[in-house]
Amino acid sequence: MDLRYDASVIIKHAIEAALPGPKVLQALRKYRPGNGRVYVISVGKAAYSMAAAAEQALGDKITGGIIITKYGHLKGRLAHFTAYEAGHPRPDANTYRATEAVLELVRKAGEEDHVILLMSGGASALFELPLINTADYEDLVEQILRCGADISEFNTVRKHLSAVKGGRFAYAAAPASVSVYALSDVLGDDLSVIGSGPAVPDPTSAADAVRVIEKYDLKVTDELWSALRSETPKTLSNVIHTEIIGNVQGLARSVKEACEALGYQTEILTDRLDAEAREAGRILGAIARSHASSGKSMAFIMAGETVVHVTGNGKGGRNQELALSAGEVIRGLDNTVVFSFGSDGTDGPRDAAGGISDGRTAERLEQKGMRIYDVLKNNDAYHALKLLDDLIITGPTGTNINDTAVALIRGSV
Repeated sequence: MDLRYDASVIIKHAIEAALPGPKVLQALRKYRPGNGRVYVISVGKAAYSMAAAAEQALGDKITGGIIITKYGHLKGRLAHFTAYEAGHPRPDANTYRATEAVLELVRKAGEEDHVILLMSGGASALFELPLINTADYEDLVEQILRCGADISEFNTVRKHLSAVKGGRFAYAAAPASVSVYALSDVLGDDLSVIGSGPAVPDPTSAADAVRVIEKYDLKVTDELWSALRSETPKTLSNVIHTEIIGNVQGLARSVKEACEALGYQTEILTDRLDAEAREAGRILGAIARSHASSGKSMAFIMAGETVVHVTGNGKGGRNQELALSAGEVIRGLDNTVVFSFGSDGTDGPRDAAGGISDGRTAERLEQKGMRIYDVLKNNDAYHALKLLDDLIITGPTGTNINDTAVALIRGSV
């Protein structure tokens, strides 16, 4: 029970440390808008809290603003913003309607005006207007989500089918100047990948996008093939400032601080985790098992973003799969837990942020007629963890900086 309590304390501290409001406020209080009009666009899972901070910093200097965020993530009305909720990770009609509204707004901007783009994780799905039939686009998104492609590959394809990605948003806002402030949910903080780079010259080519389609043998229409070959902007003269205001390295450090405050000797194994979720879970579980008899209280952290190759028809998410996979490896240990959570409070299209396993997880499931192996094969970690009351539920957090998995070992010394 102490380990599970400690896990809850660590999660709460990490999320609070990752909230973007203070960072946006600090950045925009240095902002000098000049004589032109100011438009603020905030997109992503943290869009509301980022927009609220922008309104606090700029007030009536904002001529017009738009928020696009995930369903359930709005927390009230803001005087200078029109707010939209839309689909994630799959775009929907509200996504397209909201993005059209953004383009209509920024196209009003003139040469002396300024557009501020606030981005956070989820922007790639939430800020979208396809250049092709929306049904064909949504079918392709579904294929990519299920094939195991990494986020960089996914974004390479989306950029070449979008009216706003790959620098096309900034291009549409010209001649107004554009500034970008981003919470990074991308390993390496590459602004051309965050949100699929709406205000960054695109380093990927149409040929790169075609290669992703061919690599995963995705089924596409003739119209899609044609649109995929349209090139994205390679230069943007109107983007005057870009700034990362939060990233996964900061998330990992805040988790480490919380672990150490609770008395754990702590090591960040990686802040660039990029692997299959269940494999990452087995590795973290194995590391915990090798130290469980040391007599020391220890914590091991892996931060980044895993992927799930969907082979079944169950429900779950990458953090839930990672935690459940670790549960098989730490079977029988009475002093170890492994938990994994998304900083945004959602793990895939579920109400859980992640999951937690201990040394009795595998046994408890088997008593209910289930095996971890079968659950993972069917990608049904959500129902298995829910049955054990081992889901991590935070609700929407107002931030989004990747995921963190932690192994906690409670020692005797």
